[in-house]
Order: sequence, then structure tokens, then C-alpha cells
Amino acid sequence: MKYFFNRNGPFLSGYFLIAIGFWIIFLIIIPQLYMLDLSFRPNLPPLLRGGSDDVYTLMHYKHFLYGAESSKDAYNYVDIGVFFDTIITAVLVTVINLCFCYPIAFYIAKVASPNTARLLIVSLIIPFWINELLRSFALRILFAGEGVINKLLLSTGLIDKGINFIAMDIALYTGLTYAYILLMIFPLYNAIETLDTNQLEAAEDLGSSTWRTHWRIVIPHAKAGIASGSTMVFMLTAGALATPVVLSSPNTYWFTQLIYQWFNMNDNWSRGAAYSILLLTASVVFVLLMMRIFKVKIGEVVR
Repeated sequence: MKYFFNRNGPFLSGYFLIAIGFWIIFLIIIPQLYMLDLSFRPNLPPLLRGGSDDVYTLMHYKHFLYGAESSKDAYNYVDIGVFFDTIITAVLVTVINLCFCYPIAFYIAKVASPNTARLLIVSLIIPFWINELLRSFALRILFAGEGVINKLLLSTGLIDKGINFIAMDIALYTGLTYAYILLMIFPLYNAIETLDTNQLEAAEDLGSSTWRTHWRIVIPHAKAGIASGSTMVFMLTAGALATPVVLSSPNTYWFTQLIYQWFNMNDNWSRGAAYSILLLTASVVFVLLMMRIFKVKIGEVVR
């Protein structure tokens, strides 16, 4: 702490501490605690809140597991299925993002010249000046039944009939992968960029193959960046709303859509809060799992 104040000065250090403290307390801790408390409350009219009926209950979590009392099913297969479909899709998108971004990050960090690296970084950033919703609609135009991709494939004779990319969720996977690509590339780039190039040259001189060099040297060194990028991509993918609404097929439902419906369409904030806590819990479990798999501490992940 003393080093922090000496380095930044009392005024700037005080500003940083106040700003960070305000952000953590009022924009993270208090809202989440309120959400947690609300998830255990019954959905009551405003005039009855705080009365004898306003007691803690597990009814909203029971609804997620078993559904409405009038339901004949043993479990709430619809909501549970949507939840696990969302989690599995988020994991797959994270893996795809990692496989796609790792070669790019390594090339920018260790292969490209400084000018080429700067050009590539700018080229990656510029498309994200456009709003996420507009990018999603642009991808829908590309993947639509009469969209650009289908017209190109038909004109070249590669296919005889248009492919329904939307129904196959190819557009959804592409949109989610593209939406958070920077959140994977930059942690990987920052981690790989600190790797001593002499280690790579020594491995090459000793006859190590490219795959073995990456597996034994680069990936262990970049494990903090991999964990950081994976957790951010997973959490934002699982919590996405705009991209799944625009690019998913009518048969594909996203868990955040259920949360949105409970909050805004059904006016049941307590149940929406309970579903939000379930999604938050899944995200926290994924973060802890990544930390355990890559054997990194929380400070290395958020650095």
C-alpha cells in the first residue's frame, strides 16, 4: 500500500481507491446481495411487501427444478434443459474461441513484425466500434436463407438448395464466437508476449516439433491468459441476450431469455432473480474449475 501511494501520489491513489471501492460496493456487491435476497422472497404486490406474507422461501428454486404445481411432469424439463443447453453451448463457444484465437495471439506476439502486429491489432479492434446488436443483424443477413453466403454457394454451383444456417445454429455459434473474440485474444497475447523468445529458439535447436514446443513451453506459460480469456468468454456467452435473440432458431432458447421474461414480461422479479443466481453460480463454478485445471490463482486470472 505504501508503494502504491508513493508511486501514484496521495491524490491519484485516493481517487483510485475511492473509484474502485465505489464500483465494487455499489455496482457489484450490493446489487448481487439484493438479487440473492430477492430470489428467496415471494412475488408479492408492492403493498404486501414487508408484511407477514413476505417471508423467505425456496419456491422459485423449486419451480426451476419441478415446475408449476399444476405440472404433471416429475421435473421442469423445459427450464432445466434450457439451462444446461446454454451452459454446454457457452462451453463449446469458449473452446472454439480458444482454438481460433490461440494461433492469432501467438502470431501477433512472437511471429509478426511490430508494424504488422499493430496493423493486426487495429484490424481486430475496428469492427467492434459497431454495436453488438448491429453486428448480430449483419451476421443474420450473411447466414439467412437468401443471404450472402447462400447466394454465393448457389451461384458457384457448390449447392443446389440453400442451407438453413439459422435452424442449424451455425449462425448462433459464429455470432457468439465473434462477439467475444477480443476477450480471448488479448489475454492470450499478453501472456504469450511475456514469453522469452530464447526458449522457443532453444526448443527448435534441440529438435522439438512445433506441436511439442507449444504443448511443453507456450501453453504452460500462457495458462493464466487461457484461464482469463476462457472465463470471460464463458460468462459473457452464457449471459448473452442480444446475439441469441437475433441469431438463434425458433427451436433454440437461451437461459437469459427466460430471465428476461420473468423480469419484464411476467413481472416476477423474484423468480427472475432466482434464475439469475443460478446462472451466476454456474459462472462462478466455471471460473473455479478453470483455476483448478490450469492451477492459477485468482490474481493471475484477473491480472
